[in-house]
Amino acid sequence: MHTTVESLTGTAERTLDPERLINLGSATRSAAEAQAHQREVAEEGIRIAFDVPAPRIYPISLVNLTSDDTVTVHGPRTSGEVEIVLIDDGELLVSVGSDHTDRDLERHSIVWSKQACANVMARTSWLWSDVEDHWDSVTLACDIDGEPYQRMPASVFLDPPSIIETVRSRTFLADESIVVFCGTYASIDRKIRFGDRWSFRMDDPILDRSISHDYRVVNLMDDVRPEYRVPLAVDPE
Repeated sequence: MHTTVESLTGTAERTLDPERLINLGSATRSAAEAQAHQREVAEEGIRIAFDVPAPRIYPISLVNLTSDDTVTVHGPRTSGEVEIVLIDDGELLVSVGSDHTDRDLERHSIVWSKQACANVMARTSWLWSDVEDHWDSVTLACDIDGEPYQRMPASVFLDPPSIIETVRSRTFLADESIVVFCGTYASIDRKIRFGDRWSFRMDDPILDRSISHDYRVVNLMDDVRPEYRVPLAVDPE
């Protein structure tokens, strides 16, 4: 993986060699701020392990991490969302991404549903030290097929150092280089939606800059003639 680090002194290309990829759920500053998103996924039949303290940790294989502009899936009910992405390899970087998810599979396992799809990260990142003093002014947005889907301030989430400290304290990852997708907030209309093209961005109004990325979704099952498609799931007899 590579990232273009934009700092107050210029830009630099950096090669990333993370050892672990983590997805988080309910990483908001208050439990109430997470409830709207929890309700919208509940309407899709998705159950969250509320007996595990938030933010909940979902370890994901590094092969899922990408900055490509195409994501392949196996069904029609997959969706993305905008998330803060943290890169901690001795210096903390912040970026933005989308952990694309198979919502049908998520009814059975949140971890497996995220493992079945890509974690898409933008190709640019910022130094945390450059945005730390005005982080709560940063905003996040996600669009589907050109239509607004999510709008939120970064202030609804735990601050990046607190997220990293939480991940380190709740795992055996004390010194490893990690990439963390920090979870999301509810959509504008409080409904999970589906689409073919996803775009996400993070805006810093104080320094007048943005990080953005977009990708299209390709359903691999569409390559197979209908009469030869195997079922996506088989009920046990």
